[in-house]
Amino acid sequence: MELTPAELTVLGLIVERARHGYDLEQVIAQRGIRQWTDVGFSSIYYLLGKLEKRGLVHAPEAPATAKSRRVFHATAEGRQVAARTALALVAQPQPVRHPLLAGLANLPLLSDREYAVALRTRLAGVEARIGAIRAAQQAQAPLPRPAHEVFSYSLSLLEAERQWLAARAQVPDDGQD
Repeated sequence: MELTPAELTVLGLIVERARHGYDLEQVIAQRGIRQWTDVGFSSIYYLLGKLEKRGLVHAPEAPATAKSRRVFHATAEGRQVAARTALALVAQPQPVRHPLLAGLANLPLLSDREYAVALRTRLAGVEARIGAIRAAQQAQAPLPRPAHEVFSYSLSLLEAERQWLAARAQVPDDGQD
């Protein structure tokens, strides 16, 4: 992989259209991008610096004024690297590194009751998350294709998790604490 997911996310937004750092922050927040990638507010300028150093983005010199902002543009190489990385991420399955799996691997540490309560708590959280994603999706309609696909995939994963949790949340209460 040529770019990290965070680098690809920032570069992809710049390929979409030239942007400055604050504009990137607004788009990331509006689209809910932090729900699926690690692009913190403080890391945006760090990522822009890395991309600029690699020649993947450039910021033409702007007149120096108190309110001037550097607007970043994708270079031809930046567009190519972004496309290759996106294609690899879409085409190649990656191992799932989900913290839930570490918890499940350590079930002997929990009583059946604790496990059942944890599953029901998680189920409620997943249902709330599904509702929040659907609301965000509707609020931003009509969605561009990339955003539609992100919402669709995210909802599919959450629906599958909800189904899995609902089937297991019936673990009998053995009275242990």
